[in-house]
Amino acid sequence: MSKSSAQYSHYPQHHPHDHGRVLHRRASAPAAVTAIPLPAADDAYTIVHAGKQVRFGPVVFWIVVGTVVLLGLWSAATATYFAFRDDVLTRLIARQAEMQYAYEDRIAELRAKVDRATSRQLLDQEQFDQKLDQIMKRQTALESRATALGAMPDVTGSIPRSAPQRGDASQATPKPSPISDTVIFVAPPDREARLESRAPTVAAPPTSQFARNNGFDNVLARLTNSLDQVERRQMAALNAVEESMDSRMRRMRGVVSDLGLNLAHLEAAVPRSAMGGPFVPVKLTTNAGPFEKQLYRINTTRAEMDRLNRTLALVPYRKPVIGEVEFTSGFGVRSDPFLGRPAMHTGLDFRAASGDPVRVTAYGKVVSAGWSGGYGRMVEVDHGNGLSTRYGHLSEINVRVGEIVKIGQVVGLVGSTGRSTGPHLHYETRIEGEAVDPQKFLRAGVRLSAG
Repeated sequence: MSKSSAQYSHYPQHHPHDHGRVLHRRASAPAAVTAIPLPAADDAYTIVHAGKQVRFGPVVFWIVVGTVVLLGLWSAATATYFAFRDDVLTRLIARQAEMQYAYEDRIAELRAKVDRATSRQLLDQEQFDQKLDQIMKRQTALESRATALGAMPDVTGSIPRSAPQRGDASQATPKPSPISDTVIFVAPPDREARLESRAPTVAAPPTSQFARNNGFDNVLARLTNSLDQVERRQMAALNAVEESMDSRMRRMRGVVSDLGLNLAHLEAAVPRSAMGGPFVPVKLTTNAGPFEKQLYRINTTRAEMDRLNRTLALVPYRKPVIGEVEFTSGFGVRSDPFLGRPAMHTGLDFRAASGDPVRVTAYGKVVSAGWSGGYGRMVEVDHGNGLSTRYGHLSEINVRVGEIVKIGQVVGLVGSTGRSTGPHLHYETRIEGEAVDPQKFLRAGVRLSAG
């Protein structure tokens, strides 16, 4: 490349201004680049390549040269900077590593979210299975409780009306008697009606279907509420039974106390039936709940009530005749029906028709059966512990001395034998041989039958 005038020269000429410039000879190859000097009048630069000429003005030429120089300087400075400043490269590497770590952390976070979601689903599934299992166990427990309640004898105080049962004379358990509907403490047969669970039967479909169903919590809540209602009804029934039994126990103990009898002596006089077996103490399990504890108390109270029933079977608080009670003469001082003078009447005269059955009012043993002066035909029964009863003016005697009689058993028929003005029953109760007012015992029977 050279500076030339506007005219072409075929011969090279030396000019003072051309000192130091390189003149290129025309190459033999046609592809060589040849700078052809132009006339001095023009300052343009020409590049010849393959027979073609490209002319550049001085401004463009120096711009290109300056740009190349600047790029070279910039490259040299950058290389020098990086060569002597390792911290920059280190920071770049660290930044790249940081970006890579951030990307890996993001991936790990997303993976953790997926794992948590999966774990949560598995946990929800497990919790659902546990809740369903608890509901099933609870329903089974409530059904067993319902069975226990249904098997519990009726203790509401109702008195069954049934014929007296005859059996082993040594059996001391009081039986139903038609003497009176006043206090015959007999455990009737198990109730037909049982407190059954009204909770719907929990059928466990595939758990995965429930887990996918967003409303399974509502299903479990409804089942739980239903079981809660059943449990409340069972507890209410159990409370009613316990209150009834406690009330009956208080009345029974109060009657014995009001009659002035010694409960321990009465219990000792109760004949022992044929029974036995190994002693197995009753105890609660350590994990027993309120229902089990209350049922334990009720069973204990029922056992004690049965013992008191056997004891009270020796107390003559029942009526000796069937039907409405009508007295023709009470206990105490009265005008003698034959002499017209004041006399002590040691019993109660019950109005009755001739031939009506006379029934024993407590468990005992016949100690007298025959003619006895003013009593006429009379039967006396010893009930133990100093208690005895007499049945006078009988037209017929149906028992013999030494015979064991049970509550409600017919001992004779109403008549008018002995010192009597007409058919009636003369009934006496005695403690240690002394006559006491039979109404005291009859009122105790009415009290026991209340509630």
